[in-house]
Amino acid sequence: MSSAAGAIRVLVVDDHAAVRSGLRMLLEQEGDLDVVGEAADGAAALLNARALRPDVVLMDLRMPGVSGVEATRAVVEQGLGRVLVLTTFDLDADVFGALGAGAAGFLLKTVDGASLRAAVRRVASGEGVLAPEVVRRVVARVAQVAQPSAADPPEAAGAVALDALTPRERDVLRCLGEGLSNAEVGAALVISEATAKTHVSRVLTKLNLRSRVQAAILARERGLV
Repeated sequence: MSSAAGAIRVLVVDDHAAVRSGLRMLLEQEGDLDVVGEAADGAAALLNARALRPDVVLMDLRMPGVSGVEATRAVVEQGLGRVLVLTTFDLDADVFGALGAGAAGFLLKTVDGASLRAAVRRVASGEGVLAPEVVRRVVARVAQVAQPSAADPPEAAGAVALDALTPRERDVLRCLGEGLSNAEVGAALVISEATAKTHVSRVLTKLNLRSRVQAAILARERGLV
């Protein structure tokens, strides 16, 4: 299946065919989003992601066989696309499992179509997206963390010293902790959006983080925000 020129390529992963069909209809209401494939479980998601190279994988979590969290980790580690989780569940194990695996966003299935399409666009552009309920959960948990352990991702990143960051990169990390987009980071630091994006990439690489969401959590946990 070929995508329209310039369209964001999306792989929809959910074990319910009716849900996948509904998501396809919602996403393709506007011409800049193109559902290039579907998968009913994590194993199929990996196969299709390798074959189709989507920009965004819209990932459910509770599926038979390979779970959404496992599939998310594999997709991110193999560079097969950015993952936006869309699930019914917002339990801690789901939220922090997915974010620890490198998901760029986490939404609940109660999200409306316009917000979902906007989230896919943001994730495709390298931004992070969290449902309001998830933001509150993340902030609450970060506030409770005193000494994060390596066994608890993504807070494990808190054990990483920030000394490797330049002063400008620390500023960028602080901006990420405030949930700013690349354009907003650029405006706040009086640099171009392209330069902001480069700094974000360097921050993630230096801190061995998989997503800007993890960076935001780290910034809050380390008291930068």
